[in-house]
Amino acid sequence: MCYFRPLIIAAGLILLWQIIVWLTGAPHFILPAPADVAIAWWTNHMAILGHAGVTLLEITLGLLCGTILGVFSALVLAYFRPAQRWLLPVLVASQAVPVFALAPILVLWLGYGIASKVAMAVLIIYFPVAAGFFDGLRRTDPGWTDLARTMGASPWTMLLHIRIPAALPALASGLRVATAVAPIGAVVGEWVGSSAGLGYLMLHANGRLQADLMFAALFTLAIFAVLIYFVIDNALRRALPWQPDRSTLQKEE
Repeated sequence: MCYFRPLIIAAGLILLWQIIVWLTGAPHFILPAPADVAIAWWTNHMAILGHAGVTLLEITLGLLCGTILGVFSALVLAYFRPAQRWLLPVLVASQAVPVFALAPILVLWLGYGIASKVAMAVLIIYFPVAAGFFDGLRRTDPGWTDLARTMGASPWTMLLHIRIPAALPALASGLRVATAVAPIGAVVGEWVGSSAGLGYLMLHANGRLQADLMFAALFTLAIFAVLIYFVIDNALRRALPWQPDRSTLQKEE
């Protein structure tokens, strides 16, 4: 039954969408019917998938770079106390400034290519990864570290075998949040200035009042985002077998 649940939810949402179209009588250029969106997707599927590939590449590179930068920043914050006074305000400031305000600047600096979109994704991904991993590192059980010091473990050994493994569940939580919001950075960058990507296609279709094509691109983006999240989530579950799964615990109870 769990395998059919997403299909049932999707079917219910599509039915609700169709009912809203019937009840409101909205014009086609404002709210197209699901059948019209499906026809538009099939008619333009090669173009949509081509633009989706560009957006997927931007999201993937943003996740990779943002994760590496976030992990490195968390390690620096955890092991160099003076860095907390200098780097922590930067970490908070990176989220205090709206990404929409930074997008034009990044496009101006990095151009209309893929670099500005990846940078936007990195800005959004960086904070949950760095904050989650840093929180996990500083919440390591003091009993483990005290025992390791008693047994003569070096700081490097404690880092590799105690603190990092203990902080991996927190890092996994940050990665899940980052994966969920990663498409935002890429699409915002494409809206500000680009020549390819699903965000560019949506703006192009909106300018021509092709609402069905715009919705087709939007739902392609949503499906890609959900698939990326579940791939990352499944990989994290397999990589952290010692982390208790709440759903499994509920079944056991």
